[in-house]
Amino acid sequence: MIIIIYSDTNAGSIVANLGLPEYSYYFVLKEFRPVLEQLGIVVTVSDPAREVDDIYRSATAHGESCVFLSFSPPHKTVIGLSCPTIPVFAWEFSTLPTEAWLGEPRHDWRYVFDKVGSTITHSEFTANSVRQVMTSEFPVASIPAPVWDRFSALREKLSIANHPDGVDLYVAGTVIDSRTVDLSPYSVPLRRNPKPNLLRPPALASREPIKVHVDGVVYTSVFNPYDGRKNWYDMISAFCWAFRDVEDATLVLKLTHNDVRIGIDNLLENVYKLTPFKCRILLIHGYLSDADYEKLVSATTYVLNTSHGEGQCLPLMEFMSCGKPAIAPVNTAMADYVDSDNAFVLDSNTEPSHWPHDPRQAYRTLRYRIDWGTLLNAYKESYRVARQDPVRYQQMAEHAVQKLQKHCSREVVKERLLTFFASHPGVGGRDIAQAVEKASV
Repeated sequence: MIIIIYSDTNAGSIVANLGLPEYSYYFVLKEFRPVLEQLGIVVTVSDPAREVDDIYRSATAHGESCVFLSFSPPHKTVIGLSCPTIPVFAWEFSTLPTEAWLGEPRHDWRYVFDKVGSTITHSEFTANSVRQVMTSEFPVASIPAPVWDRFSALREKLSIANHPDGVDLYVAGTVIDSRTVDLSPYSVPLRRNPKPNLLRPPALASREPIKVHVDGVVYTSVFNPYDGRKNWYDMISAFCWAFRDVEDATLVLKLTHNDVRIGIDNLLENVYKLTPFKCRILLIHGYLSDADYEKLVSATTYVLNTSHGEGQCLPLMEFMSCGKPAIAPVNTAMADYVDSDNAFVLDSNTEPSHWPHDPRQAYRTLRYRIDWGTLLNAYKESYRVARQDPVRYQQMAEHAVQKLQKHCSREVVKERLLTFFASHPGVGGRDIAQAVEKASV
């Protein structure tokens, strides 16, 4: 069986595209690849419109079945190919786009689904959304990125090498520590009163690794500071109010974008408004080696998510797979793996929003607004558990590992792929289903 895969961002462009729309599809593709390689021969393409059908014709001429998995949103999926095509996409809003604009019919995702005949998404929330705009019988599978195995292996290492005194990270990039940086220049928003003498984030960046010590009760969030869906203001403001007088509470913000100059300015302006506080906020933008990223995970007490919705949230899944309890809401994709046994659950309610790629910004959907009070209480209770209730903390950690194993281990993902292909032979003909069944033996 030949499995063709594609994402708009690839290994050569990920550095430049980091933080741009759909960049995370590349990381999802990378996680899926080892499982797909158990099912057939995986071929990566960079130009689906030009390459896919040539591969498909060559495969069929040699008696091989072939399918194209496009790791991209439906409106960016190439349609009209001879090769069976399956969009693999993430989505976090209450409704799917059902309108066309700018003369592009693919913006109405129903048009794409009608053309390709099936799709894969990463949550039951989104799979149900597909069924609502199509039919209850439409072939759609909820299959998350298989991250558990890689981070469970790290969990085994952490159980041997514990770091009660914190860890030293070496960051090639920008590190801003609220305890050492002068925030007073941010007392007036830079967009209204630019300060030429301000030491800007680019000046703080270093090509040589900077050593930074991380300790205490550590809350970690990995996000793009330009993505408004991540709701970082609530995250930071509730943290500062909860731990205004707590010196050993640390919030680590690992920023993912190729250029965070304006993003860091906005963050620091808001941090300044919350001063004074004794807790610590640590902004990290730059390269962490695999070993240092593992140390960051090991130093983390809780992984944090305060977003308005998630298509799946790889960082949250990764840290929880490693046994880190969460502070997070139970909505959208997170409802598949976050619960009160492995997380301090945040309440949320719906509010009007728009599809992110709709230039009209017309209200056609809903997102989830975090209840700030429950976030404040979650910070306080999680700190108490970390410091005073080690038994409960350990139970939450173990439940996180077990829940994520059932959700996103390679074995689970492989079985879901097998079931999807076998149950819907129309995806690529019965030969594909038979080929996949054979590969699983």
